[in-house]
Amino acid sequence: MISFDKSKSVVFPRNVLLGHDVLGSVVDVCDEFRFPKTGMMITGDATYKAAGKATRQLMEDAGYDIHVHKAGGATFANAEKIVSDMKETGSKFILAVGGGSKIDLAKIVSKETHMPFISIPTSAAHDGISSGRASMKSDVGPVSVEAVVPMAIVADTHVISRSPYRLLASGCADVISNMTALMDWKFAKTHGRDDFSRSAEALSRYSAETIIENSKLIHPDSEESVWIAMRPILVSGISMSIAGSSRPTSGSEHMFSHALDILHPGTALHGEQCGVGTIIMMYLHGGDWMKIRDALMNIGAPVDADGLGLGAEDIIDALVEAHNVKKDRFTILGDRGLNRKDAEAAAKATRVI
Repeated sequence: MISFDKSKSVVFPRNVLLGHDVLGSVVDVCDEFRFPKTGMMITGDATYKAAGKATRQLMEDAGYDIHVHKAGGATFANAEKIVSDMKETGSKFILAVGGGSKIDLAKIVSKETHMPFISIPTSAAHDGISSGRASMKSDVGPVSVEAVVPMAIVADTHVISRSPYRLLASGCADVISNMTALMDWKFAKTHGRDDFSRSAEALSRYSAETIIENSKLIHPDSEESVWIAMRPILVSGISMSIAGSSRPTSGSEHMFSHALDILHPGTALHGEQCGVGTIIMMYLHGGDWMKIRDALMNIGAPVDADGLGLGAEDIIDALVEAHNVKKDRFTILGDRGLNRKDAEAAAKATRVI
């Protein structure tokens, strides 16, 4: 008899609320999970004004004691400060009210303290809202680390629609970049360099194609645009939980983005950089890069160096350096990457420079 010993654990958010004024349901969610009455809110100055203050009031009116920690960027040092604050206050759960950095901090703190957390996004600049991975800043640029999936997500489209539209456009571009991430993943599988999950692929592809197909409907000053974009953004994050890694949503285009983070930190948003990277990587794969470019233009996301606030040489430098960012991730860039001549040719062919 042949023994069978394969096993896999997949963790998903247990409750996802998405829509107009769902912020008012945060107490019901906490009650449903039977949270203790003392919790910690991780937020920032602007995000506290956007939704944190209202959330705290709702919770305290219902008898909860909510301590507020206004945190800085997503660094391990800031995460440790929050862990210490949680111990001092006796907090037993976490409300992450903010953008990507505050939610990423909550993921790390939740893992460290073994306390559950609820994700309450005030913007959607990337697809990490629902994933179990956190993007943390380090001396060598952003690093993606395994963390904790939120127990619940309360995504109020009215709140998110009041954040700068550039953030939503960036989140959409990040999801569109799944298209080349999946091509890289299949490329790696074909070369015997990685395993592959068809279920994770299906969710990731659904997310990207939904954004692309609806790109003309996503525009500023529209809560409906947030509604259209948020579902695929959330599903994209869940595809990472199924895969057990960021592979279905992160390939050569993300390596290009991380290279830009190292070479030119803080110049453009993560999703914006990934979107431009997707145009170039789709070209290298021999795919329809014009379709990617058109979708990004429809949304209002950058499609070239100028849109990222960079010069031609900056793009070429990042393309040449990209393969060194994640040595263990095999992509269309191969093990040796691009030389300057090929990098320049690809960037010019796709009108990025």
